[in-house]
Amino acid sequence: MPDDILYTETHRPQFHFTPKYNWTNDPNGLVYYKGEYHLFFQHNPTGITWGNMTWGHAISTDLVHWTQLKHALHPDELGTIFSGSAVVDWHNSAGFQIGDEKALVVFYTSAGKEPVPFTQSIAYSNDRGRTWTKHENNPVIGHIRAQNRDPKVFWHAASEQWIMALYLEANDYTIYGSKDLKAWEQLCDLTLPGVTECPDLFELSVDGDRANTRWVYWGANGGYLLGQFDGRNFTAETDVLNAEHGRHGYAAQTWSDTPDGRLLQISWMRGGKYPAMPFNQQMSFPVELSLRTTPAGIRLCREPIAEIGLLHHETYQWDNYTLAPGTDIVPATKSQLFDIRLEIEPNDATSFGVKIRGIDLRYEGGKISFQGTEAPLAPIDGRLVLQLLVDRTSLEIFGHRGELSMSICYLPEAADNPLVFYAEDGAAHIVSLAVHPLRSAWE
Repeated sequence: MPDDILYTETHRPQFHFTPKYNWTNDPNGLVYYKGEYHLFFQHNPTGITWGNMTWGHAISTDLVHWTQLKHALHPDELGTIFSGSAVVDWHNSAGFQIGDEKALVVFYTSAGKEPVPFTQSIAYSNDRGRTWTKHENNPVIGHIRAQNRDPKVFWHAASEQWIMALYLEANDYTIYGSKDLKAWEQLCDLTLPGVTECPDLFELSVDGDRANTRWVYWGANGGYLLGQFDGRNFTAETDVLNAEHGRHGYAAQTWSDTPDGRLLQISWMRGGKYPAMPFNQQMSFPVELSLRTTPAGIRLCREPIAEIGLLHHETYQWDNYTLAPGTDIVPATKSQLFDIRLEIEPNDATSFGVKIRGIDLRYEGGKISFQGTEAPLAPIDGRLVLQLLVDRTSLEIFGHRGELSMSICYLPEAADNPLVFYAEDGAAHIVSLAVHPLRSAWE
């Protein structure tokens, strides 16, 4: 396909990352260095379905507009290249730096076939991630059990060591520590019932109070534990909680070394359908993470990053509007891309919602639902606060500033209008509604 046609295709997402061609899944190696956010990703460079796992690579200065670079890591004698993470080795603890640039170090699973087991390997770059050298003494962690995989590494200042969260098997995870990124000591094990794969481990302030923090141990389906981590042991304070209520959000990972103190995360939106497209699967839009006290307790919240505003180019606004049967709101636009902000009081309406490109997003009986996927969302002081990100093949729903998040892929249906807001069997009060049609990030 000619490059001038790429990113204009019918079902190509316009502000969610997709590679030019072929299959993609988990985000990998998320790191920021010298003005660039790096996004590596599981990629099949030769086929439209899963296989031949290689690390694709893209960079962005704003987390919205992406440039795909050449592939970073290819399969070798240890196996294909499964998921992992990346850091900036600021103090050259591994000794890989050879010039003025700090070494970027990536950690990945070498997915060997029997009888060669799964092991953990590293590679490094001295040219801002443009070329990569695999460590000559790979693997740095030998086989533990089963298909142990998905190393997530970060610097833990309090214990002055690198920490690795690693998946073992079933619902079992572990934590390792290292002084030099090459020699690793196993520190503790933990279990997340109902959760497998793709761990992450990070610390956040509660309600913005730096004196009150919790650690989050995260797994692939959005299940997480809150607790304390002392540099050796993770002590859980909750059962497994859930931060992803959509059926397509999976394998999320956070960026390391971000420049502004935000903790940013991106997911693979698995299971989407993209008929007759040259690519297969997409990423979510990046979110910012926080811990907030809710009526249910401390919870992890996920909100779209403010940079979505870079794509706004006009706004349709309604304030203090009574939404009743026969008073539908139909924005005068034919756009397929939206950032929608809604504050609404359900009042007497038994249900209300918005038909998005012919498909019904409905709120009824204290639940929000879309194409058979539903999640509870209770009004706060009688009011619901929603943000919706609508792309050509995906919908991301955020309730009450990220207390609820749902990632859903869809294919549109025939419709005269891309958006129709409605209420049934009574009136709801729209406090404010802002509909922002979006530019394509690929323009």
